[in-house]
Amino acid sequence: MMRRRGMGGRRGPGLVGTMATAAVIGGTAAATSHAIDRRMTNKDMQKQQAADAQYAAVQNQADMEAMQAQMAEMQAQQAQMAMQAQMAQAAPPPAPAPAAPAGDDLMTKLNQLNQLKQAGALTDEEFAAAKAKLLA
Repeated sequence: MMRRRGMGGRRGPGLVGTMATAAVIGGTAAATSHAIDRRMTNKDMQKQQAADAQYAAVQNQADMEAMQAQMAEMQAQQAQMAMQAQMAQAAPPPAPAPAAPAGDDLMTKLNQLNQLKQAGALTDEEFAAAKAKLLA
């Protein structure tokens, strides 16, 4: 008697073997995908860090140039002030104005007080007080 073996015998890994193979392939694909994601994230972070460093370098350069310009301006101001001080020391003192006779000076001041009063800059009381002070 001959025994029959199914439909020609077993020719493959079977259902359990196929499921195991599919699980291994799926796990490997997921692990590979995660590794690629991490690598891309790391590259993006490196690019961002490089861009940040470049921006900081440009900003530092701009700050340095602004500080140098400000320093040059301050040095120019100091040089100008030193020159003015030297010119003031070198210039002869102004000649004293000739003394006016005392009577003319008093009359000039009284006329100025009167003009201030007429212009409304002094009240009658202020005018009288200033006049009394001049005449005293």
